[in-house]
Amino acid sequence: MSVVIDPAYDPVPSLQRRVTVTVTAEPAAGRSAGAEATAVAVFVPAEGDLPAGAPDGLDRDALAAAGFTGKSGQTLALPGAQLRVLVGTGSAIETAAQLRDAVAAFTRAARESGSIAVDLEAVIGGGLDAELAGQAAVEGALLARYQYDALKSDAKTVQLDALTLAAAGAAAAVEEGARRGLILARTAELARDLGNTPPRHLSAVKFAQVIERLAPEFGLEAEVFDRARLIELGCGGLLGVNAGSTEEPRMVKLRYVPEGAGEDTPRLALVGKGIMYDSGGISLKPSNAMHAAMKLDMMGAAAVFASMTALRELGAPVAVTGWLMCTDNMPSGSATKLGDVLTIRGGTTVEVKNTDAEGRLVLADGLTLATEEDPRPDAVVDIATLTGAAMAALGTRTAAMLANDDSVAGQLQAAADSTDENIWRMPLDHRYRDQLKSDVADISNMGGQYGGAILAALFLNEFVDGLPWGHLDIAGTMQSERDDLWRSTGSTGFGARLLAEFATAFERPEASD
Repeated sequence: MSVVIDPAYDPVPSLQRRVTVTVTAEPAAGRSAGAEATAVAVFVPAEGDLPAGAPDGLDRDALAAAGFTGKSGQTLALPGAQLRVLVGTGSAIETAAQLRDAVAAFTRAARESGSIAVDLEAVIGGGLDAELAGQAAVEGALLARYQYDALKSDAKTVQLDALTLAAAGAAAAVEEGARRGLILARTAELARDLGNTPPRHLSAVKFAQVIERLAPEFGLEAEVFDRARLIELGCGGLLGVNAGSTEEPRMVKLRYVPEGAGEDTPRLALVGKGIMYDSGGISLKPSNAMHAAMKLDMMGAAAVFASMTALRELGAPVAVTGWLMCTDNMPSGSATKLGDVLTIRGGTTVEVKNTDAEGRLVLADGLTLATEEDPRPDAVVDIATLTGAAMAALGTRTAAMLANDDSVAGQLQAAADSTDENIWRMPLDHRYRDQLKSDVADISNMGGQYGGAILAALFLNEFVDGLPWGHLDIAGTMQSERDDLWRSTGSTGFGARLLAEFATAFERPEASD
């Protein structure tokens, strides 16, 4: 049976959109630099005098009558020749995360405006670093306006064409921050595009083709491994998961080498789970909302690829190799069965006790290959939509992080804090390792009923060969069920900005010296 798919469909439509960001020393409100904008943000604290950008004659009593108190995230649109949107800030905007949220709230309130303006003067005067302010403002605006409507015949999203940032006395710093914000917002939008694309439109083969097309534009080298080459490499985990599918698997190896790299250049490996659609295999998932979201099971690979597209423009001084392990996981007469034993790259045998615990199988091949690189990486980080247990423990706004190295864990945490992509370190508790024992193989892919996120990480730890390693389980954070500040409905792109920041600031752990 053949299925007709629009051959003109582009899985990464956000790369075709352009937003002009202008930084000016003029105030954004009124007859000023923001006069050409159709909407202007006015940040209003919960107490004290109203800011200069508020319309004349407006007072606290009038705002209270309209239900606006200035609490964080609250908005009130005041119509006029130029729409002014009052944005509540609570006590004050003191962090980049708070500013990102406030600009996102404004952008959503001004959803019909293609040209918007934000005055950062008061925020910067309040102590927030000007460069961080510029970056956070751009990220908040662009990510809030993102909508996946590429397959709609009547898309109604008003595209954001122009953003004006006013910053008297700090324009140069804000401009540099805005430049970084554009790069990082693009990485998240790219990851979102890939995650939101329906699985029939983006198989492992098509994903690899997209990467091959885009990699040179961002200073990356891409090498694609088809089924025959994966057999030669002995990637039994990836091949075993793919066994039930009519679609071929693909492994994509990406390379970023900074200008002037030498023997002393730090080296980092990133490994991403790319299950393009996860039915659960023979261990079939129930037909519920989570099953319908399984086109997002490739968000680890999407985050690795998207993050690496930012490295050259961010001036990352680290050599980074990405390993994207891509296949779908389908039930059929040829699918891997419960009780089958797979041989991972390097020779470790794994008893498959649940075919829906497939992500760790493909990651095992990728982690092993990463450790075999010469010279070896100074650290390895994997990212995967891996376990429902992580979601049960931490919900949908915080990802699980486990690591065998405190330095790697600390650097991942710093990147998470910078991007407001929240992570929480869970214990890599080796007392649970016995649960992964197998009667017929070296290890099994499932443990007991509890501690699933920890058991999955312990399984992965078997394949890092003692290298400093961190693991991000993003199952809970992969999607948003509704528009929420700068997180738009659908794929969140979680991990793309985090990994880009992490790689750019990466320092070699002492354990690898």
